[in-house]
Amino acid sequence: MLSLLLQPMIAPFATALTLACALLVALALDRWLGEPPVRLHPVVWLGHYLAWAGAWVQRRAVQQPALPDYKAFWLAALVWTAGAAIFSAAAWALQSLLLDLPWWAAGGLLGLLLKPLLAWAMLQSEVQAVEVALGQSLPAGRERLSWLVSRDVTQLSATGVRESAIESLAENLNDSVVAPIFWFVLLGLPGAALYRFANTADAMWGYPGLYKGQNWAWAGKWAARADDVLSWLPARLTAGLLLLTSGLEPAGHRLTLRSLRHQAGQTPSPNSGWPMAAMALALNIRLGKPGVYTLNPAGLAATAADTQRAIKNASKALLALMSIALVALYFVAFVDEALT
Repeated sequence: MLSLLLQPMIAPFATALTLACALLVALALDRWLGEPPVRLHPVVWLGHYLAWAGAWVQRRAVQQPALPDYKAFWLAALVWTAGAAIFSAAAWALQSLLLDLPWWAAGGLLGLLLKPLLAWAMLQSEVQAVEVALGQSLPAGRERLSWLVSRDVTQLSATGVRESAIESLAENLNDSVVAPIFWFVLLGLPGAALYRFANTADAMWGYPGLYKGQNWAWAGKWAARADDVLSWLPARLTAGLLLLTSGLEPAGHRLTLRSLRHQAGQTPSPNSGWPMAAMALALNIRLGKPGVYTLNPAGLAATAADTQRAIKNASKALLALMSIALVALYFVAFVDEALT
Protein backbone atom coordinates (compact mmCIF):
# COMPACT_ATOMS: atom_id res chain seq x y z
CA MET A 1 0.00 0.00 0.00
CA LEU A 2 2.79 2.43 0.94
CA SER A 3 4.58 1.75 -2.34
CA LEU A 4 1.39 2.56 -4.25
CA LEU A 5 1.05 5.85 -2.40
CA LEU A 6 4.69 6.76 -3.02
CA GLN A 7 4.72 5.75 -6.69
CA PRO A 8 3.58 9.18 -8.00
CA MET A 9 6.56 10.71 -6.18
CA ILE A 10 9.18 8.10 -7.11
CA ALA A 11 9.01 8.47 -10.92
CA PRO A 12 9.62 12.25 -11.00
CA PHE A 13 12.36 11.82 -8.37
CA ALA A 14 14.19 9.39 -10.67
CA THR A 15 13.96 11.82 -13.60
CA ALA A 16 15.06 14.73 -11.42
CA LEU A 17 17.98 12.69 -10.08
CA THR A 18 19.16 11.96 -13.62
CA LEU A 19 18.94 15.61 -14.67
CA ALA A 20 20.58 16.80 -11.44
CA CYS A 21 23.42 14.36 -12.04
CA ALA A 22 23.76 15.68 -15.59
CA LEU A 23 23.97 19.27 -14.39
CA LEU A 24 26.62 18.46 -11.81
CA VAL A 25 28.63 16.42 -14.31
CA ALA A 26 28.45 19.26 -16.86
CA LEU A 27 29.80 21.80 -14.36
CA ALA A 28 32.50 19.40 -13.18
CA LEU A 29 33.62 18.83 -16.78
CA ASP A 30 33.57 22.57 -17.36
CA ARG A 31 35.82 23.16 -14.36
CA TRP A 32 38.32 20.36 -14.90
CA LEU A 33 38.43 19.92 -18.68
CA GLY A 34 37.13 23.18 -20.12
CA GLU A 35 35.88 23.35 -23.70
CA PRO A 36 35.88 20.33 -26.04
CA PRO A 37 38.00 20.40 -29.21
CA VAL A 38 36.67 22.76 -31.87
CA ARG A 39 35.84 19.96 -34.31
CA LEU A 40 33.66 18.28 -31.66
CA HIS A 41 32.03 21.42 -30.22
CA PRO A 42 28.25 21.61 -30.87
CA VAL A 43 28.26 25.41 -30.61
CA VAL A 44 30.87 25.52 -33.37
CA TRP A 45 28.52 23.36 -35.46
CA LEU A 46 25.73 25.84 -34.75
CA GLY A 47 28.05 28.62 -35.87
CA HIS A 48 28.84 26.84 -39.15
CA TYR A 49 25.14 26.43 -39.91
CA LEU A 50 24.37 30.05 -39.01
CA ALA A 51 27.32 31.33 -41.09
CA TRP A 52 26.07 29.39 -44.12
CA ALA A 53 22.44 30.41 -43.57
CA GLY A 54 23.39 34.04 -42.92
CA ALA A 55 25.40 34.21 -46.14
CA TRP A 56 22.45 32.68 -48.03
CA VAL A 57 20.11 35.34 -46.63
CA GLN A 58 22.57 38.17 -47.26
CA ARG A 59 22.82 37.30 -50.96
CA ARG A 60 19.09 38.09 -51.13
CA ALA A 61 19.01 41.05 -48.75
CA VAL A 62 18.74 44.75 -49.57
CA GLN A 63 22.02 46.32 -48.47
CA GLN A 64 20.49 49.65 -47.42
CA PRO A 65 19.56 49.76 -43.71
CA ALA A 66 17.04 52.58 -44.17
CA LEU A 67 14.83 50.48 -46.45
CA PRO A 68 12.38 47.83 -45.15
CA ASP A 69 13.37 44.35 -46.32
CA TYR A 70 10.56 41.94 -45.49
CA LYS A 71 11.99 39.27 -47.78
CA ALA A 72 15.25 39.12 -45.82
CA PHE A 73 13.30 39.13 -42.55
CA TRP A 74 11.15 36.11 -43.48
CA LEU A 75 13.99 34.20 -45.12
CA ALA A 76 16.09 34.65 -41.97
CA ALA A 77 13.14 33.61 -39.82
CA LEU A 78 12.72 30.48 -41.97
CA VAL A 79 16.34 29.32 -41.74
CA TRP A 80 16.45 30.25 -38.03
CA THR A 81 13.37 28.12 -37.34
CA ALA A 82 14.73 25.23 -39.41
CA GLY A 83 18.05 25.30 -37.56
CA ALA A 84 16.40 25.57 -34.15
CA ALA A 85 14.12 22.62 -34.99
CA ILE A 86 17.00 20.45 -36.21
CA PHE A 87 19.28 21.03 -33.22
CA SER A 88 16.49 20.86 -30.63
CA ALA A 89 15.12 17.65 -32.18
CA ALA A 90 18.58 16.09 -32.16
CA ALA A 91 18.95 17.00 -28.47
CA TRP A 92 15.50 15.57 -27.69
CA ALA A 93 16.30 12.30 -29.49
CA LEU A 94 19.60 11.89 -27.64
CA GLN A 95 18.00 12.68 -24.28
CA SER A 96 15.17 10.22 -24.92
CA LEU A 97 17.65 7.44 -25.65
CA LEU A 98 19.73 8.20 -22.58
CA LEU A 99 16.78 8.33 -20.17
CA ASP A 100 16.22 4.62 -20.77
CA LEU A 101 19.58 3.91 -19.10
CA PRO A 102 20.17 3.66 -15.32
CA TRP A 103 20.08 7.11 -13.75
CA TRP A 104 23.83 7.27 -13.11
CA ALA A 105 24.71 6.33 -16.70
CA ALA A 106 22.04 8.59 -18.17
CA GLY A 107 23.10 11.47 -15.94
CA GLY A 108 26.78 11.10 -16.80
CA LEU A 109 26.23 10.94 -20.55
CA LEU A 110 23.63 13.69 -20.51
CA GLY A 111 26.09 15.88 -18.59
CA LEU A 112 28.68 15.20 -21.28
CA LEU A 113 26.20 16.51 -23.88
CA LEU A 114 25.15 19.48 -21.75
CA LYS A 115 28.67 20.73 -20.99
CA PRO A 116 29.36 22.36 -24.40
CA LEU A 117 26.15 24.39 -24.05
CA LEU A 118 27.51 26.30 -21.03
CA ALA A 119 30.90 27.88 -20.43
CA TRP A 120 31.73 29.26 -17.00
CA ALA A 121 35.41 28.30 -16.75
CA MET A 122 36.25 29.86 -20.11
CA LEU A 123 34.41 33.07 -19.20
CA GLN A 124 36.39 33.44 -15.96
CA SER A 125 39.64 32.70 -17.77
CA GLU A 126 39.01 35.27 -20.49
CA VAL A 127 38.14 38.04 -18.03
CA GLN A 128 41.21 37.27 -15.92
CA ALA A 129 43.34 37.25 -19.09
CA VAL A 130 42.22 40.82 -19.84
CA GLU A 131 43.32 41.91 -16.35
CA VAL A 132 46.69 40.18 -16.73
CA ALA A 133 47.24 41.80 -20.14
CA LEU A 134 46.22 45.19 -18.77
CA GLY A 135 48.87 44.76 -16.07
CA GLN A 136 51.46 44.49 -18.86
CA SER A 137 50.33 47.50 -20.89
CA LEU A 138 47.22 49.36 -22.03
CA PRO A 139 47.60 48.21 -25.69
CA ALA A 140 47.92 44.59 -24.52
CA GLY A 141 44.77 44.99 -22.42
CA ARG A 142 42.85 46.48 -25.33
CA GLU A 143 44.01 43.67 -27.61
CA ARG A 144 42.95 40.96 -25.18
CA LEU A 145 39.60 42.65 -24.57
CA SER A 146 38.92 42.57 -28.31
CA TRP A 147 38.75 38.77 -28.02
CA LEU A 148 35.88 39.16 -25.59
CA VAL A 149 33.74 42.04 -26.91
CA SER A 150 32.63 43.32 -30.31
CA ARG A 151 32.83 47.05 -29.44
CA ASP A 152 35.68 49.33 -30.60
CA VAL A 153 38.41 49.08 -27.96
CA THR A 154 41.06 51.28 -29.57
CA GLN A 155 40.20 54.44 -27.59
CA LEU A 156 39.45 52.85 -24.22
CA SER A 157 41.41 53.90 -21.14
CA ALA A 158 42.67 51.31 -18.67
CA THR A 159 39.55 51.86 -16.59
CA GLY A 160 37.39 51.53 -19.70
CA VAL A 161 39.04 48.22 -20.60
CA ARG A 162 38.42 46.91 -17.09
CA GLU A 163 34.80 48.13 -17.11
CA SER A 164 34.17 46.39 -20.44
CA ALA A 165 35.62 43.12 -19.13
CA ILE A 166 33.46 43.23 -15.99
CA GLU A 167 30.40 44.08 -18.09
CA SER A 168 31.13 41.13 -20.35
CA LEU A 169 31.48 38.88 -17.31
CA ALA A 170 28.06 39.94 -16.02
CA GLU A 171 26.32 39.73 -19.40
CA ASN A 172 27.84 36.38 -20.31
CA LEU A 173 27.16 34.97 -16.87
CA ASN A 174 23.58 35.06 -18.08
CA ASP A 175 24.15 34.09 -21.73
CA SER A 176 26.69 31.32 -21.15
CA VAL A 177 25.73 29.95 -17.74
CA VAL A 178 22.46 30.99 -16.10
CA ALA A 179 20.20 30.94 -19.18
CA PRO A 180 21.35 27.51 -20.47
CA ILE A 181 20.86 26.07 -16.98
CA PHE A 182 17.46 27.79 -16.65
CA TRP A 183 16.20 26.24 -19.90
CA PHE A 184 17.76 22.88 -19.06
CA VAL A 185 15.81 22.81 -15.80
CA LEU A 186 12.56 23.63 -17.60
CA LEU A 187 12.94 21.64 -20.83
CA GLY A 188 15.96 19.38 -20.45
CA LEU A 189 18.71 19.14 -23.05
CA PRO A 190 16.43 20.37 -25.89
CA GLY A 191 15.77 23.57 -23.91
CA ALA A 192 19.47 24.25 -23.39
CA ALA A 193 20.17 23.48 -27.07
CA LEU A 194 17.40 25.82 -28.24
CA TYR A 195 18.69 28.64 -26.06
CA ARG A 196 22.28 28.17 -27.18
CA PHE A 197 21.14 28.21 -30.82
CA ALA A 198 19.13 31.41 -30.28
CA ASN A 199 21.93 33.15 -28.41
CA THR A 200 24.53 32.20 -31.04
CA ALA A 201 22.22 33.41 -33.82
CA ASP A 202 21.78 36.74 -32.04
CA ALA A 203 25.56 37.09 -31.65
CA MET A 204 26.07 36.45 -35.37
CA TRP A 205 23.01 38.15 -36.88
CA GLY A 206 21.48 40.45 -34.28
CA TYR A 207 22.93 43.78 -35.39
CA PRO A 208 20.71 46.85 -35.87
CA GLY A 209 22.33 47.91 -39.15
CA LEU A 210 25.52 47.38 -41.12
CA TYR A 211 28.13 45.05 -39.64
CA LYS A 212 31.28 44.08 -41.52
CA GLY A 213 29.73 45.35 -44.74
CA GLN A 214 26.47 43.42 -44.44
CA ASN A 215 23.04 44.78 -43.61
CA TRP A 216 21.41 42.99 -40.67
CA ALA A 217 18.77 45.63 -39.93
CA TRP A 218 15.99 43.29 -41.15
CA ALA A 219 17.82 40.01 -41.67
CA GLY A 220 18.80 39.94 -38.00
CA LYS A 221 15.51 41.07 -36.43
CA TRP A 222 14.05 37.60 -35.87
CA ALA A 223 17.23 36.27 -34.25
CA ALA A 224 17.53 39.33 -32.00
CA ARG A 225 13.89 39.18 -30.86
CA ALA A 226 13.99 35.41 -30.27
CA ASP A 227 17.04 35.82 -28.05
CA ASP A 228 15.33 38.71 -26.22
CA VAL A 229 12.34 36.48 -25.43
CA LEU A 230 14.38 33.48 -24.28
CA SER A 231 16.75 35.64 -22.21
CA TRP A 232 14.10 37.80 -20.52
CA LEU A 233 13.57 35.74 -17.37
CA PRO A 234 17.15 34.40 -17.03
CA ALA A 235 18.62 37.92 -17.28
CA ARG A 236 16.48 39.11 -14.38
CA LEU A 237 17.25 35.96 -12.42
CA THR A 238 20.97 36.59 -12.97
CA ALA A 239 20.61 40.16 -11.74
CA GLY A 240 18.75 39.02 -8.63
CA LEU A 241 21.34 36.37 -7.83
CA LEU A 242 24.21 38.85 -8.25
CA LEU A 243 22.59 41.23 -5.80
CA LEU A 244 21.50 38.62 -3.27
CA THR A 245 24.95 37.01 -3.10
CA SER A 246 26.90 40.27 -3.05
CA GLY A 247 27.18 40.49 0.73
CA LEU A 248 25.16 43.69 1.02
CA GLU A 249 23.23 44.36 4.20
CA PRO A 250 19.42 43.93 3.93
CA ALA A 251 18.96 47.70 3.71
CA GLY A 252 21.50 47.78 0.88
CA HIS A 253 19.61 45.06 -0.96
CA ARG A 254 16.40 47.07 -0.76
CA LEU A 255 18.15 50.17 -2.05
CA THR A 256 19.86 48.41 -4.96
CA LEU A 257 16.72 46.52 -5.95
CA ARG A 258 14.91 49.85 -6.25
CA SER A 259 17.76 51.23 -8.36
CA LEU A 260 18.18 48.14 -10.52
CA ARG A 261 15.25 48.66 -12.89
CA HIS A 262 16.23 52.27 -13.55
CA GLN A 263 19.88 51.42 -14.16
CA ALA A 264 19.09 48.42 -16.37
CA GLY A 265 16.88 50.62 -18.52
CA GLN A 266 19.84 52.82 -19.48
CA THR A 267 21.14 50.22 -21.95
CA PRO A 268 19.69 49.64 -25.44
CA SER A 269 19.20 45.91 -24.77
CA PRO A 270 16.07 44.82 -22.87
CA ASN A 271 18.07 42.12 -21.06
CA SER A 272 21.84 42.62 -20.87
CA GLY A 273 21.49 45.76 -18.77
CA TRP A 274 20.06 43.76 -15.87
CA PRO A 275 23.09 41.64 -14.93
CA MET A 276 25.48 44.49 -15.82
CA ALA A 277 23.58 46.98 -13.65
CA ALA A 278 23.35 44.44 -10.83
CA MET A 279 27.11 43.90 -10.94
CA ALA A 280 27.77 47.66 -10.93
CA LEU A 281 25.47 48.19 -7.96
CA ALA A 282 26.74 45.16 -6.05
CA LEU A 283 30.37 46.29 -6.36
CA ASN A 284 29.55 50.02 -6.19
CA ILE A 285 31.51 50.74 -9.37
CA ARG A 286 30.73 52.55 -12.61
CA LEU A 287 30.28 50.51 -15.75
CA GLY A 288 29.44 51.79 -19.19
CA LYS A 289 29.94 52.09 -22.91
CA PRO A 290 31.38 55.46 -23.97
CA GLY A 291 28.77 57.64 -25.62
CA VAL A 292 25.99 55.11 -25.07
CA TYR A 293 25.26 54.56 -21.36
CA THR A 294 26.71 54.72 -17.85
CA LEU A 295 25.56 52.35 -15.11
CA ASN A 296 25.74 53.43 -11.46
CA PRO A 297 27.34 56.81 -12.33
CA ALA A 298 27.84 57.59 -8.63
CA GLY A 299 30.00 54.47 -8.20
CA LEU A 300 33.78 54.27 -8.01
CA ALA A 301 36.18 53.68 -10.90
CA ALA A 302 36.85 49.96 -11.38
CA THR A 303 40.23 48.68 -10.18
CA ALA A 304 42.08 45.38 -10.60
CA ALA A 305 40.66 44.26 -7.26
CA ASP A 306 37.14 44.84 -8.60
CA THR A 307 37.77 42.38 -11.42
CA GLN A 308 38.50 39.68 -8.84
CA ARG A 309 35.51 40.78 -6.75
CA ALA A 310 33.31 40.52 -9.83
CA ILE A 311 34.47 36.98 -10.56
CA LYS A 312 33.95 36.00 -6.92
CA ASN A 313 30.45 37.50 -6.91
CA ALA A 314 29.54 35.71 -10.13
CA SER A 315 30.84 32.43 -8.69
CA LYS A 316 28.63 32.84 -5.63
CA ALA A 317 25.66 33.61 -7.89
CA LEU A 318 26.30 30.35 -9.75
CA LEU A 319 26.40 28.39 -6.49
CA ALA A 320 23.08 29.93 -5.45
CA LEU A 321 21.63 29.08 -8.86
CA MET A 322 22.70 25.45 -8.48
CA SER A 323 20.90 25.18 -5.16
CA ILE A 324 17.73 26.55 -6.72
CA ALA A 325 18.10 24.41 -9.85
CA LEU A 326 18.51 21.12 -7.99
CA VAL A 327 15.28 21.75 -6.08
CA ALA A 328 13.45 23.06 -9.15
CA LEU A 329 14.35 19.96 -11.18
CA TYR A 330 12.20 17.80 -8.90
CA PHE A 331 9.19 20.13 -9.10
CA VAL A 332 9.46 20.40 -12.89
CA ALA A 333 9.69 16.60 -13.17
CA PHE A 334 6.72 16.21 -10.78
CA VAL A 335 4.56 18.62 -12.83
CA ASP A 336 5.61 16.91 -16.07
CA GLU A 337 4.69 13.50 -14.62
CA ALA A 338 1.33 14.83 -13.44
CA LEU A 339 0.52 16.30 -16.86
CA THR A 340 1.39 13.08 -18.69
